Amino acid sequence: MKLSDVFDKWYKIDDKIRFLIIGAVNAGISYVIFVLALFLLGQEHYRICVTLQWGISSIFSYLNQKFFVFCTRGNYLKEYFKCCSTWLVSYFINLVILELLLKFIIKNAYIAQFLSIFLVSVITYVLFKYFAFKKPNH
Repeated sequence: MKLSDVFDKWYKIDDKIRFLIIGAVNAGISYVIFVLALFLLGQEHYRICVTLQWGISSIFSYLNQKFFVFCTRGNYLKEYFKCCSTWLVSYFINLVILELLLKFIIKNAYIAQFLSIFLVSVITYVLFKYFAFKKPNH
């Protein structure tokens, strides 16, 4: 099987499924960054760790979303800045969810952030699809 056949099959998969797969990869990478930062800086610095997590993983996530989920061409800077806007919204939602989970439900930052990532992912998909990577109407 040629690589082009693999890509052809990949792009025939519904974009929601591709988003889930790529999102899982991105979430895994983000979580590993968070865990490493938490390990190095300490659990009491979870806010800094979330900031590092989102900052470091942004470029990797942008490229994955652009090429493997929404399959857009060109508009690199425009889409990247729209992604940054989306991530900014997601970042603050993430912080609020994390804070609420830690304050009222779960006292462990590792588990709370793991749950928060998945809740924020739904919002991020909608913002990516209809804002950051919105294809122009022809």
